[in-house]
Amino acid sequence: MYPLSLNERALAQITQQLKTFIKGSILSAKAKGAVVALSGGVDSSVVAALAHDVVNTKALILPETAVTSAQDVLDATSIAEAFGLSFTVIEISDLIDCFREAARPILPPRINGQVSNAEANLKPRIRMTLNYVASNVDLRLVLGTGNKTELFMGYFTKYGDGGVDALPIGSLYKTQVFQLARYVGIPDRIISKAPSAGLWLGQTDEEELGISYDLLDQILLELIDKQKTVKETANLLDVEPQRVQEISDQVLCAKHKRHTPLVPIIT
Repeated sequence: MYPLSLNERALAQITQQLKTFIKGSILSAKAKGAVVALSGGVDSSVVAALAHDVVNTKALILPETAVTSAQDVLDATSIAEAFGLSFTVIEISDLIDCFREAARPILPPRINGQVSNAEANLKPRIRMTLNYVASNVDLRLVLGTGNKTELFMGYFTKYGDGGVDALPIGSLYKTQVFQLARYVGIPDRIISKAPSAGLWLGQTDEEELGISYDLLDQILLELIDKQKTVKETANLLDVEPQRVQEISDQVLCAKHKRHTPLVPIIT
């Protein structure tokens, strides 16, 4: 188990292990390469940086005009170019509008203009579909960009950004991904951005989660990796026990998102 703070040796070891994992995943599936959706954020940039060196990798950049900033598109494009990836930009606003209109009879109404989770989650599911179109065209695997923090908190869309074939950085907490990003040469302008799932204009991960990644990762490390109790974790980190309990409950509630569909055992 690696600590949250990674030294140079640990970063080198992790980099090699993840590249081996990516290459092995492609070879075992007899695939011809990988697809990575680049958002202009740190997680997808790291996955692209790891993948480009070991497998033929294609990038998709899937902005939504009203939400995705021009800088994010520029950053995503620059990462693809820096690592020599072939890439395609597909604007998804029209697709979102079509799905939203088709789903109108079953979508909850907006209250004060606020988009429901059901409506917001159309976006990552549309992106997932396009990832698999690219995957199917020339027999590639879709590499996801979710990290360990997101996986345990269920902070991803089931069959959206969670709909992938492999999760190269799924064993790294978000704060560890930041460190790995610097190690593999991701530009500071990308690393320093406020992380965002891009579900609506101005949305940020930490605001939606209600906690900083620094503190959240410390809590998850104690609860999950070190198997401390809620009380022990709260005392160690000087955090309200109720806050730690809420995070523990969220990890449990999100369990279904981390596993394949349940199948009954018939005897």
